[in-house]
Amino acid sequence: MVQVLRFSNASLVRDGNTVVNNLNWEVTSDQRWIILGANGAGKTSLLDMAAGWDVPSSGQVTVLDEDLSTADPEWLRPRVGYASSSMSKRIPPTETVSDAVITAAYAAAERRGEQFEDLDIRRARRVLAEWRLESLSDRTLVSLSEGEAKRMQIARSIMTDPELLLLDEPTAGLDLGSREEIMQMLGYFAGNPSAPAIIMVTHHVEEIPRGFTHVLLVKDGGAAYAGPIASTLTSENLTDVFGVKVTVYNNDGRYSAQASL
Repeated sequence: MVQVLRFSNASLVRDGNTVVNNLNWEVTSDQRWIILGANGAGKTSLLDMAAGWDVPSSGQVTVLDEDLSTADPEWLRPRVGYASSSMSKRIPPTETVSDAVITAAYAAAERRGEQFEDLDIRRARRVLAEWRLESLSDRTLVSLSEGEAKRMQIARSIMTDPELLLLDEPTAGLDLGSREEIMQMLGYFAGNPSAPAIIMVTHHVEEIPRGFTHVLLVKDGGAAYAGPIASTLTSENLTDVFGVKVTVYNNDGRYSAQASL
């Protein structure tokens, strides 16, 4: 167990607005975290800093023993897998699924005629199979369903065998079947001892897969509550964070919540 991420009194200011506010938070290699909070609470901004795409305006963020204020992004970013809709928009819609996944190993958003190494080709085939994409490998991204596109984003993010995996709403906008398929796969992946540390942002407790161990509840850009999911994801804490009376239910490791008006 080693520390992979640390926020120390970290704040992030954009256009004069504080989106992350004096945050203290640590993640170790054996943990799988959920980040929950209201719209605009700073969840995605946290991920952007954890991925090395943003540097704190004050305080310190350390990712994989690298201080973001002095780290070389070209060295750090390949060690962090980041799956999000915004990241996937960097990839041309005419790219094939196979190329979209394998180019992650070259820190590229598209294939430009280069020859891939056999080792990377074999790893890409294994990752595509693990995320049930092998039959779609020659399809273009524009032809994918929303669920298939989400699985492609995750597959690409783990292509480099990252030490830290960041997932920004990997089940958002999916129908029930597609959501449950991805949640089942994420739960299996999270339960694998060889998997990296995982941080997943979601808006809904119903979208927390089994196997996740901790939760960070964000309010006004700061850490309102953080700790083991069983003791931290409570009705009282969610009521405080979302500003509406909420009751949380736990059904064998799957959570749901209902507001009481």
